[in-house]
Amino acid sequence: MIRSLTIACSLLATTALCQESQPAAKAQEPAREATTFEIFRPNRPKTEADYKVAKWGPRGLPSPGYAFRAAKVIPITAAPIIDGIVITKNGTIEAVGPAKSTPVPAGYELIDCGDSIIVPGLVEMHCHVASESFDLNDTVHATNPEFRTLDLIGLEHDQFRAARAGGVSTALYIPGSGSNMGGFGTITKTWGNSPEEALVRFPGSLKIAQAGNPERRSGDLGYGMMGMSDGIRATLMRGKEYLAQVQAAERGEGPRPKHDPTLELVSGLFRHEYPVSVHTQIYQVVLQTLQELRLELGLWTVVVHGTFDGFRLSGEMAKHGVAIANGPRQYHFDRATGRIEGLAANWALGGQHGWRERVPGVGRDGISINTDSPVVAQEQLTLQAAMAVRLGLPHEWALRGLTINAARMAGIDHRVGSLTVGKDADIGVWSGDPIDPRSHVKLMVINGTICYRRDGKRPVW
Repeated sequence: MIRSLTIACSLLATTALCQESQPAAKAQEPAREATTFEIFRPNRPKTEADYKVAKWGPRGLPSPGYAFRAAKVIPITAAPIIDGIVITKNGTIEAVGPAKSTPVPAGYELIDCGDSIIVPGLVEMHCHVASESFDLNDTVHATNPEFRTLDLIGLEHDQFRAARAGGVSTALYIPGSGSNMGGFGTITKTWGNSPEEALVRFPGSLKIAQAGNPERRSGDLGYGMMGMSDGIRATLMRGKEYLAQVQAAERGEGPRPKHDPTLELVSGLFRHEYPVSVHTQIYQVVLQTLQELRLELGLWTVVVHGTFDGFRLSGEMAKHGVAIANGPRQYHFDRATGRIEGLAANWALGGQHGWRERVPGVGRDGISINTDSPVVAQEQLTLQAAMAVRLGLPHEWALRGLTINAARMAGIDHRVGSLTVGKDADIGVWSGDPIDPRSHVKLMVINGTICYRRDGKRPVW
């Protein structure tokens, strides 16, 4: 087993090295044509102030003035900067640019990171470890929209300490998949002086599980495919009807319904204030997700598994704006051909996928990677991406999948996901390419505060 692990790590490292040694244009060039991808959420509010249901966490938190200088800065949404610098203060990025032309303000501390690489803090779309407790499946009924993770978050426990050491700064903390509707998740930073300070947005999403784990007969009914689909639809329709009554009252066309805190949160889904995170995998179940949640109910939908042969629907997902946060499995054994294929690559790049004609993929901007932590340890998010690259996902796309793509899928890309002036000062200082399994985090900054320094006495890898 040790020999197999060594060989696997060697293959992954070789892939990263080969990509690093190629000219930049060739290293980023996909093997297959990419497609334009837009997430479906036409009603999404334009600014945080326009949200009526979701609550946003604080910004601009007090932090010292720092200037982080490194051999390479990768902003993600702009070209890499050789000998770059990132200047931060009060939780915000103030400047990003070449060190020689970006002045350091008086009184700011210059932190020389040497030959390191600076990237944004990573964003996890499928996390179950923001609390010391793993009790996230309080399955009272087949659908449980009244549950929420907001009250469970703790920041100083082993799982989140390891997440910070792995470069993860933001996580969508969602309930488990014991029932068809586990409740509402929370987007949180992995560090803060309090859960309130670490909050990014609540709700982060509604967790829905279509088939799979709910078929263990949790809840009181509806453990078959028809029953599960009907229960999900009925619960969501109550929220839609509640919203229709609220909006009619706002227009003066009827009485306002009695306030229902659960239906209020469900109604936010139809306002496109946050998505549904759907535990869905296997072609037939992914097809039901597309048909019921996206096409029939018109919800902002993100697939947070997408494993097995669900990628056969990559063309339809691209067409209808359903983003894919693939994981934790990154490979698929095709029994028809005897090949091991990369799931993220198949989703993103498209292919034959068993059809008569090739189908497009969700492209560079429609794919992200997740761990489903603790199914895969949260600090191994980049290892998941390395596996995806080893199995065909373009390197640049994988790095975007850990940062700006995941942020866009969660609807928080105006705050995090790239090193951009005005965004939160979430920064990872890496010893090398984050997609290379031999690299490690040397320094972690969240909301402008240095919250992790690697112990220099630890082995390099």
